[in-house]
Amino acid sequence: MNSLMAAFILLAVWGWLVPLIIIGVLVLALIGGYNALVVLRNKVRNAWARIDVALKRRYDLIPNLVETVKGYASHEKETLERVIAARNQAINAKGPKEQGAAENMLTGALKSIFALSEAYPDLKANTSFLELQNELTSTENQVAGVRQIYNDTATAYNTKIQKFPTVLIAGMFGFRAEE
Repeated sequence: MNSLMAAFILLAVWGWLVPLIIIGVLVLALIGGYNALVVLRNKVRNAWARIDVALKRRYDLIPNLVETVKGYASHEKETLERVIAARNQAINAKGPKEQGAAENMLTGALKSIFALSEAYPDLKANTSFLELQNELTSTENQVAGVRQIYNDTATAYNTKIQKFPTVLIAGMFGFRAEE
């Protein structure tokens, strides 16, 4: 009788234990998936902030460049105005897509300023102009590097929110794809 009673008790305990273990594993998977999404989302935001810092540095250099060019090529007013307009549009851009379009315009406008240096040998030899040109080139390289980091991180995040089972967690907690 004792062994029969022990068997019933064991079955009763086992009957509750298995569902508790399954629920525990599911809860841990939910927590792990949620935390992984939070980490990736924060990495995307951090990468975007790094782009923002590099772009602000670029924007700060442009007025100095324009002033330097003005002294040598004052009748190139239209070119200089295009650079300033493109800079202002880039400063006011919101989000990666709009920012990318504005940056392309600004890059084109800056190329026209650097092309002016070919037409004005004195400008091309000016140390301030050369220093600004080198700083802008260095900043462009930084921007390219942090953009690549942003793109890689955003891709990893977007992939994670589309994969099973994290697609379920992403939907429950409002995680959205990044541009």
